[in-house]
Amino acid sequence: MRKIEHIGIAVADLRKSNDLFQKLLGKKHFKTEIVEGEGVETSFFQVGETKVELLQATRPDSPIAKYLEKKSEGIHHIAFDVEDIHAEVARLKGEGFEILNETPKEGADNKLVVFLHPRSTNGVLVELCQEKQ
Repeated sequence: MRKIEHIGIAVADLRKSNDLFQKLLGKKHFKTEIVEGEGVETSFFQVGETKVELLQATRPDSPIAKYLEKKSEGIHHIAFDVEDIHAEVARLKGEGFEILNETPKEGADNKLVVFLHPRSTNGVLVELCQEKQ
């Protein structure tokens, strides 16, 4: 893992949260994107080499909607940038981590993504990200 790529924060209202984080970080978000497969709209802020990703559900059965229902707004996941997502999945599986989706899927910000189950990472949802080629 090369660096923290982004920290994902589940929010109930993306517009209000964009305003809040703009005030907090002193800069505007640089892009928004809808990821249909995950039922989420995202907004990204650049903070040094790391991004903050705000996530709002676009449908009631999405993972973010379920998260908000159970836990309310807050940090949803931490994402790590990897060079070879397939090799990293194999390595982590060999180390005993529980992989939620062994086949990378398309995520926001031109990334391929894989998630590790929080029960194998001390309660933290971990995302692996690789730039799509």
